[in-house]
Amino acid sequence: MVLLSSARVVTVARNLEIMACKPKLYYFNGRGRMESVRWLLAAAGVEFDEEYIEDREKYEKLLQGGDLLFEQLPLVEIDGLKIVQTRAILRYIAAKYNLYGKDIKERMFIDMYTEGTMDLMYLIASLGFLPLEEKKKGVETLLDKATNRYFPVYEKVLKDHGQDFLVGNQFSWADLHLLEAILMVEEIHPNSLGEFPMLQAFKERVSKIPTIEKFLQPGSQRKPPPDAAYVKCVKEVLQF
Repeated sequence: MVLLSSARVVTVARNLEIMACKPKLYYFNGRGRMESVRWLLAAAGVEFDEEYIEDREKYEKLLQGGDLLFEQLPLVEIDGLKIVQTRAILRYIAAKYNLYGKDIKERMFIDMYTEGTMDLMYLIASLGFLPLEEKKKGVETLLDKATNRYFPVYEKVLKDHGQDFLVGNQFSWADLHLLEAILMVEEIHPNSLGEFPMLQAFKERVSKIPTIEKFLQPGSQRKPPPDAAYVKCVKEVLQF
């Protein structure tokens, strides 16, 4: 029998306590770069807390505490770590909850597909910050890229391999990210999947995964599309 020293026991107990704590998300009360993190935690069935950055004072407190490594949000506390940079946060969570493929090749495909959907979602997120006179053109550009550049890629992937999910025939972060992007585009143009039957079936299939179905219900921590109040808050806090 191996006996642990009292110091070692305390350390192990402390580590277990840290691992048991809910992740805590620091961001604005809106979608932005944190929304995909909320989706990923929810899909993994992980409860999380949020602290909303609603004024410049809260933001400066994080800066002064040294928590924002590059002076940017989002920030996520998880497993005793304070992680910044959206992609680093997402990759850590995906790997922790087995949503990041089973080998380096699958992770490469997951990265490739999520980078594409991330590009598309950032186009959508930017619409709320455009001047009114530029918004119509922005929407036209978005829908053109969604239906002619991005959706055809995922339609072809699903058609070519004939499987239910994008990578390795198992649900991954790539599938979740794609569903999130699809729903965001549909909020702007409900019939955007009209020419993509594989994506229509994919959307229905992934939406029925129990943890995702729960997250899509009213009252969850999923955020609504950005409104004028959200845009105003972000601009005031970040001073731009």
